[in-house]
Amino acid sequence: MEYRSLGIAEKELVTILQIHQFRLDGNSFPTPNEITSVTSFTEEECSKILRSLIQKQLLSIEQKDQEGMVGNECYSLEPLWEKLFQLPKKQKDFSSQPDNLFPLFEQEFGRPLSPFEIENINIWLDQEEQEPALIKAALREAVLMGKLNFKYIDRILREWKRKGIQTVDQARQHGKKFRQGQVKNNSSKPSSKRDVSLYYNWLEEE
Repeated sequence: MEYRSLGIAEKELVTILQIHQFRLDGNSFPTPNEITSVTSFTEEECSKILRSLIQKQLLSIEQKDQEGMVGNECYSLEPLWEKLFQLPKKQKDFSSQPDNLFPLFEQEFGRPLSPFEIENINIWLDQEEQEPALIKAALREAVLMGKLNFKYIDRILREWKRKGIQTVDQARQHGKKFRQGQVKNNSSKPSSKRDVSLYYNWLEEE
């Protein structure tokens, strides 16, 4: 079966079919509750399946501008159709994808990621072509700075990209210079100093 070659589980396939049916019926953004009303899944199972489909880049969330009103979301199966068309030429090896990024983010945030947050990570990987190692580095930086949110992580990645930082080692050197400047500026406030040894330790990891 083609869906198995794409790494799609049976429950995921059922969810995809239901999303497609909802779209045909005029509902382009069904809630987990609406999807479970026509399946045997629980709402919690459905939410996990939706997150999994977005992680696998088989489903995406798009913003549609309707009658001048911005902010209307809809599910798009376009990523799935593209993979199906490309499958005979080039099969995607999901084992080589940076899937470990998603559980790492969930571990640090202490909760499951929302579909929007998963889509945000996929944008970093695909559209902005950020290296998974640098995304991991930016996440850890946000953790250590006590600013654990996606906007802060995005600012870190954009700043590194603007300065041509492409490796974790370069990020480490940039962080070292930044902190040396911070120490000089805050020399009169010893209580505000941070122990950055942990920062250098994790950045040196592969």
